[in-house]
Amino acid sequence: MSTLLLLNGPNLGILGRRQPEVYGTATLADIESAIAARVADRGWKVLSVQRESEGELIHAIQDNYESVGAIVNPGALMMYGWSLRDALANYPAPWIEVHLSNVWARESFRHESILSALASGVVVGLGALGYELAASALLDLVPPTGP
Repeated sequence: MSTLLLLNGPNLGILGRRQPEVYGTATLADIESAIAARVADRGWKVLSVQRESEGELIHAIQDNYESVGAIVNPGALMMYGWSLRDALANYPAPWIEVHLSNVWARESFRHESILSALASGVVVGLGALGYELAASALLDLVPPTGP
């Protein structure tokens, strides 16, 4: 069975409780379930990794080079996660950057991602639906395998 990597950075483990007016009420478990349902017909399983530290996220990427693709919400690491950027630059499969909130409608320090230029695509400001849209995009970007 092929694996889709779902990678979430700092503070995303408390979704549903963290500023619901900004990030919505869906929990990370809700998002994981929605992604698993979306990719099940392709025979993909979801490996969900949420960590507060950049180094652990890098290990998750490096340990999963064989995955078919990734959905990455780096959280605040989008602005300063240079070693995360290096790890994603070496990740061999397509990946989509996702942000729950519209970062361009927020504080100016959130207006630039050092990761976006490497991503196959970016989904911003659509809440938990953004993850499902990213999964749909990966289903189109990654050719089916097997008979």
